[in-house]
Amino acid sequence: MRQRVGRPSHDLVITRSVMTTLVLIVTTTAGAQDDSSLIFDGETLSGWTTLDGEPITQGWEVVDGAIHLPPSEERVGHIITDRDIGNFVLSFDFKIAPGGNSGIKYRVQDINGNMLGCEYQIYDDDHPTKSVDSKNSTGSLYDVYEPITNKPFHPAGEWNSAKIVVNDYRIEHWLNGERILSVLVGSHEWYQRIACSKFNDDPGFGQNRFGRIMLTDHGSEVWYRNIQFEELPTTPAPLLASSTCGPTPVQSCRVVCNSVVTCKPTSARLHSRPRSLCRIRWSRR
Repeated sequence: MRQRVGRPSHDLVITRSVMTTLVLIVTTTAGAQDDSSLIFDGETLSGWTTLDGEPITQGWEVVDGAIHLPPSEERVGHIITDRDIGNFVLSFDFKIAPGGNSGIKYRVQDINGNMLGCEYQIYDDDHPTKSVDSKNSTGSLYDVYEPITNKPFHPAGEWNSAKIVVNDYRIEHWLNGERILSVLVGSHEWYQRIACSKFNDDPGFGQNRFGRIMLTDHGSEVWYRNIQFEELPTTPAPLLASSTCGPTPVQSCRVVCNSVVTCKPTSARLHSRPRSLCRIRWSRR
């Protein structure tokens, strides 16, 4: 015998209606939160400024949903986000002109009067007359860490997909779906590499948890599109040095690039209380 299916009860209809309404509210709220954390709206450079904090009025533009820096005889300057950002995941496509040099910096802060930060380097690696060291090539953490040897890179003039992941001590660079670099900030290797880089005299380089994101102008035409940004919770705890001065020998701090160890109090900006930090300085020949 076929069973007769009755109409849903009045209470059930109300329950379903309430659940649907809640789903809509949650979805709308989540979307609003995502919108508030955007660093690029796809139409304007709202949320970006010059290094002086002024509106962007020359050079940089938005064309067909992409941020574009056209070629110019004179550089117009870098641009930065108008707020500090902690941990994040930033995905984007980029295209660099032949012979070009550019990059995206993050954790940017004022160090000794210079706006410095870690950089996802973007470069024409295959240019016939402009050779480049691997730690300055596309996808490197500029002048500090080189990417993997056989990275999946499309040549200048073609689009590449990239991703930067910053999560407290961990930094990752991705290129065309493959992780090409992974870094532990504050590790012994980190200090060794900083000592052998151009940042060896910049205290606390890359160790700050918050900073600006910067699009660099090195005089080359460059495009960025499909920019997706997710801000992650950031732990306020300070990064600690791998070694400290005192009775414990610091010979382990020495590295192979003719370096010597000096110790000095660290900035209160980097640590919750002053402490001595084993800094590795590159000796001048």
